[in-house]
Amino acid sequence: MRIWIDMTAPAHPVVFRPVIERLRAAGHDVHVTARDYAQTLGLLDRFGIGYQPVGRHGGAARARKLAALLTRSSQMTGIGHRGEFDLALAHGSNELALAAAVLGIPAVNTFDYEWATVQHQIGCRLARRVVVPDAIPPERLRSYGVTDDKLERYPGLKEEYYLADFKPDTTVLAELGVDSGRVLVVLRPPPDVSLYHATNDLFPSVLNMLGTRSDVHAVVIPRTTEQRAAIRALNLPSLIVPEGAVDAQSLIGLADLVVSAGGTMNREAVALGTPVYTLFSGRLGGVDERLIASGQLRPLEDADSIELVKLDAARTVERRDPAIFTRLLTHGLI
Repeated sequence: MRIWIDMTAPAHPVVFRPVIERLRAAGHDVHVTARDYAQTLGLLDRFGIGYQPVGRHGGAARARKLAALLTRSSQMTGIGHRGEFDLALAHGSNELALAAAVLGIPAVNTFDYEWATVQHQIGCRLARRVVVPDAIPPERLRSYGVTDDKLERYPGLKEEYYLADFKPDTTVLAELGVDSGRVLVVLRPPPDVSLYHATNDLFPSVLNMLGTRSDVHAVVIPRTTEQRAAIRALNLPSLIVPEGAVDAQSLIGLADLVVSAGGTMNREAVALGTPVYTLFSGRLGGVDERLIASGQLRPLEDADSIELVKLDAARTVERRDPAIFTRLLTHGLI
């Protein structure tokens, strides 16, 4: 069967990498389209996943987002052609959802944050199946048209599935010039182009505090070229800002601490046993609520309260079979 997967954010190549491997091993033809946003294309290149580039991110303004959605959806519809694909898979791509609806392709939508309400009103309603973690209460999805017969839920974190075969590559530290004698912190800025994310005033103070400490090396993984330029312009001596896509999972697995305003990197840290603070200032989703309640994710309210401690090599790593996640996405549809 021909399966169409669309990737629109940097988390998607890592989420779908093991899914693509299993689908192709089963004899299916997988075609990947990808939006030029942050490190999405760079990560696909690093993983050796071939893709067709389609469109760019519309930016923070609602009007530009809508224009980008309509333009890219039209482009995607032109790519698909009726009858060319048997199934469409995406992690919240509304452009694929719209194109698949026009072309009559069964669509599957997966995500792990339930309060991106504008996105889900489109993606969930048009999907044949919606796949989410079991930490998200089903009643939170009802307003998006997600009925029991449409919903599939999986245990744990999606990161525990796609990191199941993961081993950190220690060469990434030398490539970035990290001093092994310092406390290694990985930083992720707020997703300031996302409608669901409130203004975050804490991240600049975290940058300033960590960036001036001689016992710390803080690797910042920016989302956009604008963020990269702004952070580099601070000229803080203890910050390392890579030029392009990096092996973020290895960095997280080798780090002593993660401080992130995003979601995926927080959960990768939990899955790899690295202590993590969240700077997320939007409405908490079910996954983060569960992780905070269990003590695996710590909300940060003040930069000076960050605990900077070198860790030993021993980590508690939760691994889950990626075949389970792949089956939930595709069973009964291929």
